[in-house]
Amino acid sequence: MRRARRRDPARSPAGPAGAGSAFEITFDGRPVPALPGQSIAAALWAASVLSWRTTRVNGRPRGAFCGIGSCFECLATVNGRPNLRACLLPARPGDAVTTQEGNGHAAPRP
Repeated sequence: MRRARRRDPARSPAGPAGAGSAFEITFDGRPVPALPGQSIAAALWAASVLSWRTTRVNGRPRGAFCGIGSCFECLATVNGRPNLRACLLPARPGDAVTTQEGNGHAAPRP
């Protein structure tokens, strides 16, 4: 007879995001709710924000594409630091995410 395997609630898909209480981050000054264990991209998606950067050449909107850190479509400026992958970065209380324009640097690079 085979024993039933017990599931560890901390390892279930609902475990990380369900544990703890919600907090806020901001996107361009607007409050966005987030949950512990949630990436910045996931928190923005849940708040119906689908784009948080523009391309360097034509200024086209970009957001998450692959969601696993393989591409660089989800680059964001977080707490003043540009070019961070929002799909890999855990949301932390008080994080300030701003729309990143172009390459995220104030002056054009040579």
